[in-house]
Amino acid sequence: MTDATHAQAVLFPGQGSQEKGMGRDLAEAGAEAKQLWIMAEKASGLPLREIYWEGEEADMAATRALQPAMTAVTLGLWYRLRGKLAPLGLAGHSLGEFAALAASGVLQPAAAIELVALRGRLMDEAGRSSTGKMAAVLKLTQQQTEDLAEAARRQSQARLHLANYNSPGQFVLSGEAAAIEAACALARDYKGRAIVLPVSGAFHSPDMDEANTEFAKVLAKADFNTPQIPVYLNVTGETAAGPEAVRAAMGRQMISPVQWIKTMQGMFAAGARDFVELGPKGVLAKLAKANLEDVQTGQISTLEAVEAL
Repeated sequence: MTDATHAQAVLFPGQGSQEKGMGRDLAEAGAEAKQLWIMAEKASGLPLREIYWEGEEADMAATRALQPAMTAVTLGLWYRLRGKLAPLGLAGHSLGEFAALAASGVLQPAAAIELVALRGRLMDEAGRSSTGKMAAVLKLTQQQTEDLAEAARRQSQARLHLANYNSPGQFVLSGEAAAIEAACALARDYKGRAIVLPVSGAFHSPDMDEANTEFAKVLAKADFNTPQIPVYLNVTGETAAGPEAVRAAMGRQMISPVQWIKTMQGMFAAGARDFVELGPKGVLAKLAKANLEDVQTGQISTLEAVEAL
């Protein structure tokens, strides 16, 4: 639990945080977590427990499998922790935003899983039909990253966009392969580093326009409820009070940058000082430290950690 002087925020990770065996202990210990995996397998048509509990790393990175599987894991943790957490706000990074919406009551768990299964398939198909890539840019400021992107666009004559504003020293570029390759080569001239990410397309960029259009048609028919806990949205870094405002933001999420710096700043301004990440690897807990001073962070990904809380 938390108090007014040590207010809590809960974070839900996205793609890149997967690891072998994730969620297995919770699913084998409780019917609720197991049911989330069953729903995810039905929605995706994939043997997700086999892939993530027994499979190979390459299979675990596949977008269409990862999105429903990660959502099953993080929601399983959230529901197992019911009553032990009292957050003033929730946020999820890209894919993780759907788990945050389910945790807040905006979406029912089954609806969130259906949506991410569709989202994963559409994004995977969009990536396979393009030459899009993504690269993390490290050790450069936002202005330096923007200058790097402009130089890479000029050199390659190809599309390139800022896709993630993760922290003051970490940004992600998304665009055509030629532009990403140029950015990686030029980063050294700016005293930074750029690393190509193991994803299947140029996510959070206009390359996802066609996939986003298809996704928005289904999103328009989904039931959205008023948030019971404020959710800080990727598109703005701010909360939205009504369900239709949330739906509108989610309708742009796939083609818009992830405003994670603003999200962290907004949660801090609201009073959050304890940031708890639900899921493997602790990527978002580290980003909270990179964005904010004088905060505590934690990460919960196993049944043992849940029971110890």
